[in-house]
Amino acid sequence: KDIFCTKGVKTTAGSKILEDFIPPYESTVTQKLKNAGAVILGKTNMDEFAMGSSTENSAFGPTKNPWDLARVPGGSSGGSAAAVAADMCIAALGADTGGSIRQPASLCGVFGIKPTYGRVSRYGILAYASSLDQAGPITKSAEDSAILLKIIAGKDNLDSTTVCEKVANYQEAANAENIKGLKIGVPKEFFGKGLDGKVESMIKKAIDEISKMGAEVVEISLPYVKYALPAYYIVASAEASSNLARYDGIKYGSSKLKAQSSKPKTLLDLYLETRQEGFGEAVRRRIMLGTYTLSAGYYEAYYKKAQQVRTLVKKDFDQAFKKVDLILGPVSPTPAFKIGEKVSDPLTMYLSDIYTVPVNPAGLPAASVPCGFVDGLPIGLHIIGPRLGEEKIFQLSSFYEKATGWGKKKAKIS
Repeated sequence: KDIFCTKGVKTTAGSKILEDFIPPYESTVTQKLKNAGAVILGKTNMDEFAMGSSTENSAFGPTKNPWDLARVPGGSSGGSAAAVAADMCIAALGADTGGSIRQPASLCGVFGIKPTYGRVSRYGILAYASSLDQAGPITKSAEDSAILLKIIAGKDNLDSTTVCEKVANYQEAANAENIKGLKIGVPKEFFGKGLDGKVESMIKKAIDEISKMGAEVVEISLPYVKYALPAYYIVASAEASSNLARYDGIKYGSSKLKAQSSKPKTLLDLYLETRQEGFGEAVRRRIMLGTYTLSAGYYEAYYKKAQQVRTLVKKDFDQAFKKVDLILGPVSPTPAFKIGEKVSDPLTMYLSDIYTVPVNPAGLPAASVPCGFVDGLPIGLHIIGPRLGEEKIFQLSSFYEKATGWGKKKAKIS
């Protein structure tokens, strides 16, 4: 994903403002992969600064879904998911702030996992929302992701938010021979208004199959999860406003933009021209929203309140994981939608992440595993684990993959 800094290789974050940026350093994640012998083929397209759910917000044009070229691959890691689904590579890296690994993995019929917050270093990843961003792999199978995550996970002295706990043997977990003893929770809040009927049917069928494989399935409740989406967009936009303030056309920002500008007379003019030319509409919208919610007189009403809601959402999950090992539900409310279908309606676009967003404020690991098709388009089953519960996620997802074979089906690109 073109959000990871690669020394000597252009890194744009899908933005015009960084179209000529060549990092002088390497991200921890890509360096670890190189040290392990991985060959990096190239960078994949993404929504600008990871702000989007369809990879239509890239300054360099949209990415298409290999299953249907008229449809989106999801976002913001849509380029990575599409590359894996199209067999252009064996694996790809993504970054997940509110579902940006899991949602495109679901829409492209591949496996994607967002690890526990702090499990993987964020050093060298261009920041969107620092308390939410987390890197992870997108692959053709759970076992492939287990191999990659084992390599890229771990404490990093360059990122103070990484956790110290020992990295588990994820590949061993992915080779588990059964799922007996696993207790699975299914939140009633995940099945209601807005969820496509055919998607709901496939998700419930997958959960029923898992029950027949030996896991115990029980209904649970996450009462505050319905507030996660608005709280997420306030927190994420506030952090984006802060993180993107550095792109001022002086220290950061494209020199080409400055050369094309109309010779600004004041510093403010330079800022305005650089950001108006360099940032797309989705990015500017989030910057304005974030700046507003952090401003004097509104901080308490919006940002502080959103952080309080975030705590309640986390407590919801904490209580649930005292009773169950994993939580299952849909990844996306619909299969891949058509390119251009939701561009003019940001609120409808935001709802594409309604099931994935709650995981990020809580800092939990979660994955999307292929579980079927709706009208010829793939959908994913959402598997959410407790903090540092990646082993259980790999155990269930890999066993389910091997039992059903959904992940082996390939896109036929026309």
